[in-house]
Amino acid sequence: MPQAVRFDGYGDVDVLQVVDVPRPVPGRGQVLVEVKAAGINPGEIAIRSGVFAERWPSTFPSGQGSDLAGVVAEVGDGVTGVAAGDEVIGFTDNRASHAQFVLVDAENLTPRLSGVSWEVAGGLYVAGTTAYAAVRAVSLTPGDTVVVSAAAGGVGSIVVQLAKLAGVTVIGLAGPANHEWLAEHGVVPVTYGDGVADRIREAAGGPVNAFVDLFGGGYVDLAIELGVAPDRIDTIIDMAAAAKYGTKTEGNAAAATADVLAELAALVDKGALDVPIAKVYPLTEVRAAYEDLANRHTRGKIVLLP
Repeated sequence: MPQAVRFDGYGDVDVLQVVDVPRPVPGRGQVLVEVKAAGINPGEIAIRSGVFAERWPSTFPSGQGSDLAGVVAEVGDGVTGVAAGDEVIGFTDNRASHAQFVLVDAENLTPRLSGVSWEVAGGLYVAGTTAYAAVRAVSLTPGDTVVVSAAAGGVGSIVVQLAKLAGVTVIGLAGPANHEWLAEHGVVPVTYGDGVADRIREAAGGPVNAFVDLFGGGYVDLAIELGVAPDRIDTIIDMAAAAKYGTKTEGNAAAATADVLAELAALVDKGALDVPIAKVYPLTEVRAAYEDLANRHTRGKIVLLP
């Protein structure tokens, strides 16, 4: 039987199980995808641990995962434009992609282009659309300077590149181990920690116009200290600070479409966007994958291979 990740109650990684499940059958408008790769994301840790239990409650047993790439195994009634055997990138809103087979609404799929590896394709949706929305939210124009926290993480590594494509100076906050990668991608690396405001000012050599916060822990306050206008600050994590200052909070939900996913995949295909893969785990090692992610020090994406 096919396998899928399941958990029967909120908790740490030890609640995650890989179990046998029936092969799903596509309904009208649905496509059954045999998953080749599926990304993991911090939001899934929050859901599984119960942080969002009131806002987005789980029904147990629960699956998990949104990102996916794979081969179409079967299509349901009314599906056009996609057929069995097609290689696709997509997403599901049903917490189900960490599995060997997953049902996907046909409108949530886009073709996998030859220049997009399975690993990158499978980890592109959440991080990519979050980055896309965050960059769009801060209204970059050529000549601006933008600061990005957690600049080498799964989302940050894409944010900094999309910002560079907008023609701006990008200052990336990251540990020294990631400075070389950032510099290779045209980003000015700055070490986080005590004295970071002064290091940013020195690196900027002028005003900081925008700030994308992907880490929390006081970076919105730092952006205000640097003189960035609240409507040009976007945080995907510090909602309390956003409410305090009136900053933006645009993330994945603001760009969660197959059209955006196709646009990002096209950038990858032509070599304009590098999506680093930090590590790949088999589906059976899902617990270890999330333990790795929880350390918050990986460069790029962690991906499961069913």
